[in-house]
Amino acid sequence: MNPAPDTTTPAGGGGNFDPQQAAALLDQTTQQARRKLAPSPPWLLAARGVAVLAVLGAIWLTVRGQHPYKGPTGADLPILVAFVILNFTATVTVRKHAMTGVRGKTRFRPAEITILAASWAIVPVIMWALATAGASFAWYPTTILIIPGLAWAAVQGAREGWRGTAVGLMLAATGVAGAFAGPAGSWAVAGLGLCAVLLAQAAAVARRQHHTPA
Repeated sequence: MNPAPDTTTPAGGGGNFDPQQAAALLDQTTQQARRKLAPSPPWLLAARGVAVLAVLGAIWLTVRGQHPYKGPTGADLPILVAFVILNFTATVTVRKHAMTGVRGKTRFRPAEITILAASWAIVPVIMWALATAGASFAWYPTTILIIPGLAWAAVQGAREGWRGTAVGLMLAATGVAGAFAGPAGSWAVAGLGLCAVLLAQAAAVARRQHHTPA
């Protein structure tokens, strides 16, 4: 009987991987994919932070001297609307490109999307109820952040633990802080709070990527 042929080839010739080599390669490939597929890269988060501070800071400068307070001027509203549109477009475009072909936990599940959408949909109702009850901060811009911030903290906390919860809690805290800043001051609080949240997110993502093998 002829001996069984040897099916292994030298490692340098592109043959079979050692199990440890295969595991290391898989881990490296996974880490590289995560870095490339990050839905919100640090540069986008930082740019959004600076932009929201500039826009809301500009509105604060125009409303802080109003006696009595009348809200943003006609010149402020187009800037605010343009920022919202550009920010939404940039975020969706980058996320869509990053998430192409991605499945699993990275994507929000239908139940999570429903919770987040409902948290925004209920905001006008809550604000109206607060105004009816006589709450002076009912229509402050920061009031908008409280319910969505808590919802985001709950959803992300269930997915990622305390790290995911932190962002939502910071947003909710910004909303609460704005309630004590007055109608004009709340614009400054919103700008500073949102900028701080986005810059902190950018730093966290950059730190994780820095410690991830290239």
